[in-house]
Amino acid sequence: MDIIYLLIPIAIILVSFATWAFFWSVNSGQFDDLESPAHSILYDDDEQLIPDDARQSDKK
Repeated sequence: MDIIYLLIPIAIILVSFATWAFFWSVNSGQFDDLESPAHSILYDDDEQLIPDDARQSDKK
């Protein structure tokens, strides 16, 4: 029974960390464009065939 006093705070800390990581990734744009990387791997050798809306810029 004493272990539950340790496990509950650890579980709360892990859930709060996972929630923070999820909202950080959403706010930083990790889920903004899920389709362009999948399309760009198919057209890797054919730059002229990549649609304009799926084209990734090389500027960093």
